[in-house]
Amino acid sequence: MSIRENENAMLRDILMILFTTCTTLGGQILLKRGVVDIAARTPKPAGLEWVIAVASSPAVWAAIFIQGVGFVAWIVVVSRMKLGVAFAIAGAFLYILMAIMGWTLYGERLAPLQWLGIVLVSAGVLMISMLGYKS
Repeated sequence: MSIRENENAMLRDILMILFTTCTTLGGQILLKRGVVDIAARTPKPAGLEWVIAVASSPAVWAAIFIQGVGFVAWIVVVSRMKLGVAFAIAGAFLYILMAIMGWTLYGERLAPLQWLGIVLVSAGVLMISMLGYKS
């Protein structure tokens, strides 16, 4: 395989990982929306009533569907590369994107040192994983 073909394959794999990360992110955001909406009901459901409310929530079902699509894409990813490397790259994307989405959608604020920690952990994970990308 030429260097260019190897770079293209690596880019394709990273884009697939980013896609699976985005489906995980989207699914989690929808899941949070669904359960927050259920928790806001008056009276607040509990026990079996809560389980039924969750099981009948369109947001929860959409989250399950989106994560299912991501799972299928993840199967393709892990068939092409090392699981540890793929998971490390996905984790690095997820740490950053989840913090950004929590901030923009739910007003969840992180202190500057927390942001720095997320960036440092993500950079470290990416550096370590890229060294073992296809070896």
